[in-house]
Amino acid sequence: MISAHYLVCFGDTDQMGVVYYANYLRMFEFSRVVFMRDCGLPYSQVEAAGFALPVAEAHVRYLAPARFEDRLTIDAALVDLGRASAEFHYRVRRGDRVIATGMTRHACVDGGGRPTRIPDDLRRRLPVDGAGVFD
Repeated sequence: MISAHYLVCFGDTDQMGVVYYANYLRMFEFSRVVFMRDCGLPYSQVEAAGFALPVAEAHVRYLAPARFEDRLTIDAALVDLGRASAEFHYRVRRGDRVIATGMTRHACVDGGGRPTRIPDDLRRRLPVDGAGVFD
């Protein structure tokens, strides 16, 4: 699991002054990129090896709004690494208060966009925390 820090900018918010709902998915992506980099596996290396991990499923549960200039912490954990898929869970916090949770499931595809097995090198470098990591 990693924790990434994020400062809400004006462009993240909507007309009501709260973070626009879809921007939580961008925060998830941000924390996922940090996760991969912290594992010594920048996503650019995955792509350079001829693979991609596109999002196949996403879910967000909104518990409280975030606003302009809020300092957030986004926790990301890899909870499952299947033969050709990966599942990440996320928790967005403002201080000690959890304001959103979510998950993304990713398919592993080759350069032609066809599903393929996650290469052993990637598999060895990605630590799996298991479901319930945020419980």
